[in-house]
Parts: sequence; structure tokens; C-alpha cells
Amino acid sequence: MRERTETSEDAVSVEGLVKDFRPGFGLVRKRVLHGISFDVKRGEIFGFVGPNGAGKTTTLKLLMGLIHPQEGSARILDHDIRESEFRRHVGFLPENPYFYDYLTGVEFLEFYARVSGVPRGERPARIEQLLADVGLSHAGGERLRNYSKGMLQRIGIAQALIHDPTVVFLDEPMSGLDPIGRKEIRDLILRLNEGGKTIFMNTHILSDVEMLCHRVAIIVKGQIRFEGGPEDFLSAGHGGVDVVLSQMPPQALLDLEEQLELEVRGQGERIEANVAEKSLPDLLRGALAAGAEVVSVTPHRASLETVFLDAVEQGNQDDGSANRAEGGAR
Repeated sequence: MRERTETSEDAVSVEGLVKDFRPGFGLVRKRVLHGISFDVKRGEIFGFVGPNGAGKTTTLKLLMGLIHPQEGSARILDHDIRESEFRRHVGFLPENPYFYDYLTGVEFLEFYARVSGVPRGERPARIEQLLADVGLSHAGGERLRNYSKGMLQRIGIAQALIHDPTVVFLDEPMSGLDPIGRKEIRDLILRLNEGGKTIFMNTHILSDVEMLCHRVAIIVKGQIRFEGGPEDFLSAGHGGVDVVLSQMPPQALLDLEEQLELEVRGQGERIEANVAEKSLPDLLRGALAAGAEVVSVTPHRASLETVFLDAVEQGNQDDGSANRAEGGAR
């Protein structure tokens, strides 16, 4: 368990959460979360990313108080998740929400507004604004049974926002949306964040995370494998630097290959060399001294996809090692 100092800057603070499930009657319990810890700062969009079955939805259910951990603790807005009073400041869209399909969109939001304590006089304007925000102004009078999957996702986001919460938890908010719908929801999330709201978003759509999130945590097989912002994964070099050279004398190239362990592609007037970042100055000096021209220098930078795939691969390797060790111990 890592050492952390909790501050009021944290909208969400998770420390050492452990969760076990029993797959069936009489079966051995299976550990789904292995002591995870992370923080979500106030006013940020936080992406919680992982493959299917990694523990994303389980974590969100724990934070919402729908299930309880075996070990560990968590706080939202400086309140323990076992408390209830603070939940009026929290909005939640589950992955598979249940809808009363005989209600219209307006009636559905009216019901949740009443349950959430929105004053009667404020409800009509609030509902009208939310329907516009999620692109459903034209469908507020239709029954939910006639809504498409994407429309149901939008009305679900509207109900999570009906009471103007401070922190909004969204479980797969882009599920079922076409490209236009995804853009509209991304724009809505950005507007909410600009208005001061903290957004916690479970998703596996990495492009949305890169466009929206200030920070991200990657969970694999119930363990946090990465936590940080874009500057953390974009600054992680993978494979050094690509250098394109022209008019490079063959013998000088061979000498540099031997000295610097270059990976060279191409031949003739234009060649491409991959070099470790620490050896880049030596390559450039040697090439220029030999009379070559430097066409381009391109550092390799990891994308979120690269970091995600590395985390998944490492998680699978660790899980395989643990299984082999367990088998050997029997």
C-alpha cells in the first residue's frame, strides 16, 4: 500500500480497496480488487480505464455504496463512502441503467428531480435545459420504450445531472452512441467541467480519454498499473529517436552503427536510423562531420494506447506467474 497524504484538494480518495466475490454457492471466493489506491482531484476529468473484467464497475459500485469492500477505505468530498448525507452532491450513471419505459423523457426526469430534492419551481426549467444539453429536446414527450439505445444513454446522463451535483460518476457514458452523439456528450462533459464539476469516467474508449481527461488510472486484473496525466505517458520514450539522413557516406555510417548500436533502415542517398536518446548528440555530430545532411529528428513518444497495452501485457504476465507459483505450491 502506497503512502499518501489526503488533502481537501481530493474530490475522491481511494486507499487499499479490496473486494472479493463468491462466483457461486459453495465456491471459493475470487479476489476482484487487490488493494487499489488512487486520487481524483477536485475540478478534474478523471479517466478510469481498463479491459473488460478489470474491476472498473466494481470500483464504481464500491464508491456508490452499492457493495462493500473487504478491506480499505474511500472518501468522496471528504466524506466516508459509508455515509449518506453527502450523496446529494453526487451524480451517477450506471453502465446498465434501468428505465421505466412507460414514462416520457420529461416524466422520467421529473421523477428523479423529485427524488433528488430539486425544488418544484425549478424543475421545469432544469429539465428543459438538460434535455437540450443531451440533444433530446425533440424527444422529451416520447415514451422511453420508443428511445434508441443512444437516446436512453443520453437521458441517463441527464438524470445523473438533474440535481446539479458537484461530482459526477459516469460508467461507460459513450456506450451506444454514434459519432455525433459521442461528440455531443464529450462537449457536455467539457462544459460541466468548465462549470467546476469533477467528472469520474469509466471507459475503455482511449480516444475519448485522451481528448477529455486531465489524468487517468489504468486498472488491469484488479490492480492499478498506471496513474498520471498526459504529460506522464507522452514523455515516456519507447524506442528512442528516429533520424533521417541524406548523403551519408557508407563507411561513416558503418562506423557509427558499430559505435552507437544503430538500427538502420534503407540505403543509398536517404537512410533512416533509430538511436537511443542518450546517443543522439553523438550520431548528429558524426553524421555532420562526415558531410551528411540531417533531414529530420523524430523522438518516439508513447500514446495512451501504448501505455494501456503495456499495462495489460504486464498484468497478464504477473497473473501467469502467480498462477504458476500457486500451482507449484500445491
